[in-house]
Amino acid sequence: MFRTAIDRDNDGIVVNAFYRHSRIKYYLKDRRALRIETVINDTYDLGVLRRLEHLDEIIAKTRDVNRRLLDTIRVVQGCVLASPALERVAQPTLTEDGRRAPALRFGDPRVMALTGALCLHLFAVTGVTNKRLRALTARLLGTTYTTGQMTYDLRRLRLNGLITRVEHTHTYVLTPDGQRLAIFYTKLHDRLLRPLLAADQPQAPPTLRQALTTIDQHVQDYINRARLKTAA
Repeated sequence: MFRTAIDRDNDGIVVNAFYRHSRIKYYLKDRRALRIETVINDTYDLGVLRRLEHLDEIIAKTRDVNRRLLDTIRVVQGCVLASPALERVAQPTLTEDGRRAPALRFGDPRVMALTGALCLHLFAVTGVTNKRLRALTARLLGTTYTTGQMTYDLRRLRLNGLITRVEHTHTYVLTPDGQRLAIFYTKLHDRLLRPLLAADQPQAPPTLRQALTTIDQHVQDYINRARLKTAA
């Protein structure tokens, strides 16, 4: 089990991510530098035995946790995909060994729910499993999402080079392209397209509604001057 909490106070915002008995906290120290603190209250959370002789292994794994989280934060700030990479994922392709890699098309509800789930920062730290990713994807999708569908989606993520499997486990980790794709798809949909599609609604900013009204008037003027009849 995991959960997140955001604490707001006069000094800024602190994000806490809790996983089993452990916790990661990150915030701006004195509003000048990002600080990440990882607290391991039970070494079994990292798959490490207790006792002092395993201290070096614990330190190495916690530093790796901090690094992966920091990598994810960097990707969030700059997740634009080059056109060839986007085309490779959005269209069916063949892998180097000749296997067919199914597409992950932008706008498909199942794909959008899947990529939205993959944006969870905790997955960058703990990795992805069928069970955990399926539960979150089903919640975002809002409909039935079976184990078989999750297995298929994990396969197409892997064939497209977006996740890799941790050897001898059923856990996957996101590749750099996987992180960028998940965040790019989600940001583009939630922060750009969804607000624009609702731009003519009363809750949209007045300046945006006025701009769209002006555009509609100009388009209608062009139609009138071209003497195009309105479709029946």
